[in-house]
Amino acid sequence: QVQVEESGGGLVQPGGSLRLSCTASGNIFTINDMGWYRQAPGKQRELVASIRASGSANYSPSVAGRFTISRDNAKKTVYLQMNSLKPEDTAVYYCLAEIYTPETLVTSWGQGTQVTVSS
Repeated sequence: QVQVEESGGGLVQPGGSLRLSCTASGNIFTINDMGWYRQAPGKQRELVASIRASGSANYSPSVAGRFTISRDNAKKTVYLQMNSLKPEDTAVYYCLAEIYTPETLVTSWGQGTQVTVSS
């Protein structure tokens, strides 16, 4: 069994910064893509950023230039550095990891961490 767990959310003023972390654990052989999604009240969950095992990253246009995704493969951890935060970034942020166990491929979601941008 595998799981991922996020941390680092909270309340921040507009223009501020936060750093989210997500660590995978369990019977892991290797991890393929990792990513961050978010869901605001009344809206659908959307992709924020994703990163391949090679380090190649992809960003939503709404966060490009403000957010940076990175990963530490040895620590099985993905990070999301969020700068110049705006009120519209307020959402629950979810981590996703595509994890290969010795038996199969598992798509694992975290439980979510709240990010609130408000003065």
